[in-house]
Amino acid sequence: MVAKNSRCLFTQYSFSYSIYLRFEQTSMVYIENLQDFVGQTVTLKGWQANMRTGKGLLFILLRDGSGFCQCVVNEEEVGEELFSALKASTLEASMEVTGLVKADERQIGGYELQVTGGTVVNESVDYPISNKEHGVEFLMDKRHLWLRSRKQWALMRVRNAVSFEIHRFFQENGFVQMDAPILTPNAAEGTTDLFDIDFFGRPAYLSQSGQLYGEAMAMAMGRIYTFGPTFRAEKSKTRRHLSEFWMIEPEMAFYDNEKNMELIEDFIRTVVLRVIDKCKFELTEILERNLDMLRMVEKPFPRIPYTEAVKILQGKQEVNGKTSISILEEELKATQTHISENQAEITDKESLIAAGGIKKGKLNWMKNRVAQLKAENKDLSEQAENIPQWIESARNFKDGADFGGSDETVLTKLFASPIMVYNWPTKIKAFYMKEVEGNADFVKGVDLLAPEGYGEIVGGSERETDINVLLKKIEDHGLPQEVFEWYLDLRRYGSVPHAGFGLGLERLITWISGTRHIRETIPFPRMYGRAEP
Repeated sequence: MVAKNSRCLFTQYSFSYSIYLRFEQTSMVYIENLQDFVGQTVTLKGWQANMRTGKGLLFILLRDGSGFCQCVVNEEEVGEELFSALKASTLEASMEVTGLVKADERQIGGYELQVTGGTVVNESVDYPISNKEHGVEFLMDKRHLWLRSRKQWALMRVRNAVSFEIHRFFQENGFVQMDAPILTPNAAEGTTDLFDIDFFGRPAYLSQSGQLYGEAMAMAMGRIYTFGPTFRAEKSKTRRHLSEFWMIEPEMAFYDNEKNMELIEDFIRTVVLRVIDKCKFELTEILERNLDMLRMVEKPFPRIPYTEAVKILQGKQEVNGKTSISILEEELKATQTHISENQAEITDKESLIAAGGIKKGKLNWMKNRVAQLKAENKDLSEQAENIPQWIESARNFKDGADFGGSDETVLTKLFASPIMVYNWPTKIKAFYMKEVEGNADFVKGVDLLAPEGYGEIVGGSERETDINVLLKKIEDHGLPQEVFEWYLDLRRYGSVPHAGFGLGLERLITWISGTRHIRETIPFPRMYGRAEP
């Protein structure tokens, strides 16, 4: 640290000259802690996320990984040399700035820095991601840089909070974290959607689930959970699919499916409410999430048997005076009205832009607004095209079939809180699920569907404990018995009733954050057609 009033060498890397800048001795702090330094002089270190200029003034939006802060640079205060150096800096240039912290509710984060000194650490020449609209493929190719944007930053902060609160919930409730292998000799639910590899001359797979191993660990530890990567080789490009994602899979000895559902509800409610509390700024100010909708987790989660869920989906049973068909028809009308209103605003603003005579600041705002409305209308148009298909699919849904993504979307539109669909047809569920007593056509499985069209985020069941039933199901599913002998041992030696579930981390984050596509909820997504960067 340089003593007060001394001079500090500053090298502007994109220029061929050096200048000296006044740099005061202060404490370096993070933006997220500025509330503790109001009225004090501090140093922030970060990157330029945006900059506006005025006569003798610069308004630099600085980000440091912990948050964003507007830094106001007055030429009369800092001198011409520093002012010119900061003004010449470009998007994503790294810098240090020193100044007085002031509270200002109008600014992002609620605080502002009145700059008195600073230095540009490194320039950023021709940064490829600007504030204009970019195509998704371009942004995905630049994912290593796209992570720096405000929305992606907020999503990663939410991801961190969700992960932490998941661990916290299980640790507070007596669970032991254990790790299932990523390389497995067999599949948990069949091999059709698995990545197979040559493991020293023998076949193996990248794990699609740690659940079978979780059962073994629960027999040793009582209550366990795993938290690790899993893989699916489905050639799907829907907004809900990733080829590599993270799963949380608790398994509990001496649990039936009723206790399982109680745990799922408590778990989801606790994690969501804690993340709301921890990430209120990210969720509301940047992601613009409707927290009132999220707080509906405080209400009891409806539990609906599969057979009843089918009737609701088909529009044959009302929920709160509405059917699935009527609510979709209302949504289609509202979507079409929204598209028309947006188009009218686009037309109006494009006419004003074409007429000219608009100041630069307002002109840029109008252009960005038009781009935003066009992007919104693209999504709305896709939704308007999908809704009639959803209506047709819902009306013609076959009892006994599994729910697809659109079916889950339609079903959840009738409920404000998450719902649990339980007791599923045996033929569409995994071999290890326990049969309903007296009705072998159904198993004690449960799917938790998130509201607002986000669909399944949890799948679980009570596990079959009868070794003879398991042997028959392994045969019925066409699975090789020899690779499951270790799993069958769990039934041979001290078997007990037990249950568990799997939660897709990215699907949970997608719902909590209100994000449309799951690919934005993981730092470097891997999905069909993409394994870079």
